[in-house]
Amino acid sequence: MSTPRHAPLLIVEDDLALQKQLKWSLDRFESVTADDVASAVLQFRRHNPAVVTMDLGLPPDRDSVSEGFKCLEKLLELDPAVKVIVLTGQNDQDNALRAIRMGAYDFLAKPVDPDVLALTVERAYRLYELQQENRRLQMQQSSDVFSGLVTRDPGMQRVCRMIEKVAPSDATVLLLGESGTGKEVLAQGLHDASKRKGRFVAINCAAIPETLLESELFGYEKGAFTGANKSTLGKIETANGGTLMLDEIGDLPMPLQAKLLRFLQERVIERVGGRQEIPIDVHVVGATHQDLRARIADGRFREDLYYRLAEIVVDIPPLRERLGDPVLLSHAFARRFATEMRRPVPTLADDAVRALEAHRWPGNVRELQNMLKRAVIMAEEDRITAADLGLRAAPEPAAGGASTLDLRTVRESAERQAVITALARTDGNIVRAAELLGISRPTLYDLMNRLQIK
Repeated sequence: MSTPRHAPLLIVEDDLALQKQLKWSLDRFESVTADDVASAVLQFRRHNPAVVTMDLGLPPDRDSVSEGFKCLEKLLELDPAVKVIVLTGQNDQDNALRAIRMGAYDFLAKPVDPDVLALTVERAYRLYELQQENRRLQMQQSSDVFSGLVTRDPGMQRVCRMIEKVAPSDATVLLLGESGTGKEVLAQGLHDASKRKGRFVAINCAAIPETLLESELFGYEKGAFTGANKSTLGKIETANGGTLMLDEIGDLPMPLQAKLLRFLQERVIERVGGRQEIPIDVHVVGATHQDLRARIADGRFREDLYYRLAEIVVDIPPLRERLGDPVLLSHAFARRFATEMRRPVPTLADDAVRALEAHRWPGNVRELQNMLKRAVIMAEEDRITAADLGLRAAPEPAAGGASTLDLRTVRESAERQAVITALARTDGNIVRAAELLGISRPTLYDLMNRLQIK
């Protein structure tokens, strides 16, 4: 078995002779040693081992198991996934069972058979690797439907969870958000999560002339108008069995709003120039950057159509409100464009990071995407600067501004902002983010779990 270099074996044993014997019998593994609770915790923080072998009798009280249980408790607090193998005396079954109840992986009675110990350690490593792989697959599976969306912002993650919940239903969804916030990516994710076998079809209601929009949506029969030489399916019919996205639906002309309303109510269409009603099974997603209620008040949008579309309303936050996302997305776009252009993947200079965090992003993700494409082309020495982005370098944002004096709330808010910012700046690299924050990797994992940052 090949043990991962980043996940060594920790041997906690105060008897130096036995410590050497254990290292010798487990020489196939990369191991580090400790002889008391303090050194065990220090080595654990430094090396993040996957497996630990530990004697319960540790100094300063070798005749008691209190230090051993204290060490076990601390190690499991640092990383609940670690596999701890406890070494006990021959007649110490009660303490062995207590260790298992606390979260130890296994126990072996002294004197330990080297072959049995090596096999137990190998099995512990195998289980650890399987569990880590399972976590990676679960995270990949949960994010596959949003493969085109990169975010670590809690508000945007709530939007994704909302989309996942509504995807299996047939409820009409209305996506509201500024231009460039990723409405089509979310609509595509909704379709992927729905498991519908039909196609995902999108049409921009503002990009097609009013005279052509009806035939584009509903199709037309042969001879319906000059040039109609054959019957043609519209976008609605093409999406049958799948998902239809009506982008910029706020710009839909009033006559077509009435026809769309009838389709949403009856789920049948008639092609232009036709008389036959065609049943359609499609999941409808509307999207717009406009204030539909204001358009209703101005008489430019039907109120009954709005309520038919707005069975589920999803408000998408603009990029300027997504904590850490501008830098996180910049890393992703830099990798993508560099790969497409067959160039080395550039890093972001400190002045570029500050400029990205300070910019207000009126064009949202689309503006950022175009900016990074330009920067990858213009960057020299595999390093993107604020000048390459076309932005002015900005100082670090000032801390403070809390609206409450409750220390727990202030501390949690500051911790969340610091963790998300560090993860964004390091492109999700846990080790580098922990170094930036001045804490250990297990401590960062604990913070992420407590603050529910995924």
